Amino acid sequence: MTHAYGNRSGVRYMTGGLKVYYVPWRPFLMQNTLPTFYGTLPIIRTILIRERISLVHGHQAFSTLCHEALMHARTMGYKVVFTDHSLYGFADVGSIHMNKVLQFTLADVSQAICVSHTSKENTVLRSGLLPEKVFVIPNAVDAAMFKPAPERPSSNDIVIVVISRLVYRKGADLLVEVIPEVCRLHPNIRFIVGGDGPKRVRLEEMREKHSLQDRVEMLGAVPHAHVRSVLISGHIFLNSSLTEAFCIAILEAASCGLLTVSTRVGGVPEVLPDDMIILAEPDPRDMVRAIMKAVSILPRIDPQVMHDRMKKLYSWHDVAKRTEIVYNRALKCSNQNLIERVSRYLSCGAWAGKLFCLVMIIDFLLWRLLQLLQPAGDIEEVPDFILPHQHQESEVLEDFKEQCLG
Repeated sequence: MTHAYGNRSGVRYMTGGLKVYYVPWRPFLMQNTLPTFYGTLPIIRTILIRERISLVHGHQAFSTLCHEALMHARTMGYKVVFTDHSLYGFADVGSIHMNKVLQFTLADVSQAICVSHTSKENTVLRSGLLPEKVFVIPNAVDAAMFKPAPERPSSNDIVIVVISRLVYRKGADLLVEVIPEVCRLHPNIRFIVGGDGPKRVRLEEMREKHSLQDRVEMLGAVPHAHVRSVLISGHIFLNSSLTEAFCIAILEAASCGLLTVSTRVGGVPEVLPDDMIILAEPDPRDMVRAIMKAVSILPRIDPQVMHDRMKKLYSWHDVAKRTEIVYNRALKCSNQNLIERVSRYLSCGAWAGKLFCLVMIIDFLLWRLLQLLQPAGDIEEVPDFILPHQHQESEVLEDFKEQCLG
């Protein structure tokens, strides 16, 4: 379930029987919908009942739809799981506000998932969630989609690839200082920069200032389907993030056989073995040193060997198995009554706890009102979706039964 994207609204069926509900809520900022607290309760309740849902899994701390869905699901007695993909601080206004919202949401969550051990520590500190409720399940990469090129481009140049949103948090300002120095030290290095954002202007100004138009190629936004074609044109992947919970871009680059140079921040040191990545402090001089080290060891890197290692290290099938374990644990959690939930919210702060309780109690009363106006029995449940091969199997079984009975 997600919000509407452009003209895409309503129910869509995807490959393999996946059904997507595009709730007719329009995003207003950074693909987020306007917080309504209770505006989404009727439609979320209808979807959960229609689809005979057992468990609700929400993603991303900055998704207002996620927070509202988890709150409504707990009010209706469903088990909920939350996954956090990002790291946030404790000092700036946005993080302080978001941490309190996260504390409210996770006060009543069944289980939680983080993508790295660093992310788990961060989430536990921000939300006050019990560590034993938080599981670490890293992201993975589809190795079949990210294969190295049969042969590297025949050129004496060394190509460094950057694919990232060009924003402050992703270290775009670091690139402005690192790229000219690397080009000065090594005349055979070229850069390919994919991505867009408010910091793109600074990179273009840097390219003009140092006359690097022939050595720094700016691609703009790169669709995910074209990421591999950009990666296989390079030798080194550069990640300059200032904060990162995991960084799936590093997995995609390593699967394509690129040696990675990255800032030592967040959960990045947990992602790849030491011989597949060179880490540097988020400082221009240290990053230049790391790039020069990567250039020196590049001849010893075999892209196909690196790709084969990535297939064994990271698999979405493994992620699915581990997530299923978390789901089973969540389903075994005991349901809490209203009084127990109130006590948990009250522990969230002197004044915030009382505010959280008020929000939750109003949500409970609105849910009971909806139960009276539209009983669950009046909501039609959808039929089970049968895949084509399952449909053929069922027809064969029916024919066999008729023959036996005949």
